[in-house]
Formats: sequence, C-alpha cells, structure tokens
Amino acid sequence: MSPTPKQPLTDDSIKVRQVSHYQFSWVAGEPGKPGTWTLQLVLDQGAWEEVLTLDGQDAENLQTLLSASATVFYDVPRRTLMFGTTASGQR
Repeated sequence: MSPTPKQPLTDDSIKVRQVSHYQFSWVAGEPGKPGTWTLQLVLDQGAWEEVLTLDGQDAENLQTLLSASATVFYDVPRRTLMFGTTASGQR
C-alpha cells in the first residue's frame, strides 16, 4: 500500500532547495549614490533561481558564510538561507 499525495508535486511545491552555485553582482548607482548588490542563487542544479538585493554589509557577511559552508539550503517561501547541517550532539 503506497500513500497517495493529495496534490501533484510541482516545482512550486518544493519549499526548501539546496544552493548549487551563487554569484554576486554590483550595479553602480547614480553619481554620489551607493550602488546595489545582488546575489543570484542557483538552486538544485538550476531547477530554480532566486535573486536577492543586498546592502554592502550583508553581501560581505553572506560571502563569508557561503564560502565557509559545505552545504547551504534556501527556503523559497520564507526567503531564508540556512548554512550547513549539524547532527544532534555535534558541535
């Protein structure tokens, strides 16, 4: 006996995806105004993409976290990055 899902699975029904690649970009602002940082996330080997707009401090912090984490997940509806996983009882 196998369970029957109540709805068909679609790309939109997957809530949490793994970050496969990322790319930071910077766009110049008007003269005398700050520029804008963006972070493009490629999720599940290209099955989904997300672009986030960041300030400079967030871009710097995220670059550090992304480069130091072996596994990163992104919760699509909550727009939340999650860095790595740790088993219970581990540090």
